[in-house]
Amino acid sequence: MAMSRTAGVGSGPWPGRWPQDERYDPELLRDGDTRNVADRYRYWRMDAIVADLDRRRHPFHVAIENWQHDLNIGSIVRTANAFLAAEVHVIGRRRWNRRGAMVTDRYQHVRHHGDVDALAAWAASMSLPVLGIDNLPGSQPLERVALPRACLLLFGQEGPGLSQDAQAACAATLSIAQYGSTRSINAAAAAAVAMHTWVRQHADPPLAD
Repeated sequence: MAMSRTAGVGSGPWPGRWPQDERYDPELLRDGDTRNVADRYRYWRMDAIVADLDRRRHPFHVAIENWQHDLNIGSIVRTANAFLAAEVHVIGRRRWNRRGAMVTDRYQHVRHHGDVDALAAWAASMSLPVLGIDNLPGSQPLERVALPRACLLLFGQEGPGLSQDAQAACAATLSIAQYGSTRSINAAAAAAVAMHTWVRQHADPPLAD
């Protein structure tokens, strides 16, 4: 099916007769769809997209501490959406900077926990092992570990890394190999590496558009 492209991102108004599938949004069919969504979801209603994602979500979760209004959270949400994480968990401050999410938070489930103990209790109730990602003494190399299929990957603040409470809540702490002069990599970059490691070990090839 040929789609007329706008000058920017996405597709223009639907050419020809409209599809009768209830997943399609009449306003998007009429006006065009310039959202940042995969082509297979072009013109779909937002709730229909979320429902389809929910049907296919992977069983890993991602959590990040937010004591200092960490600007990485938006980027982590966007990456979690790209890798189809079950949920993103924000620990500490409820408010977070959504700019880096690029509107993907509309499609990605985000849950808030007041502190690390609340997150740990939730993870235990779901039988999810908590795996911290930080280059701490005694950490196991992420590159050599078989990640559980169902798990929760926990990240600390940019700079200080995992708090003492977070370290205590982890069943294990995993490090990402580094070869340069810097002591650490950006928290959002570390999250992307860890999520992709899970994908390489457990995920099927992605759906084609």
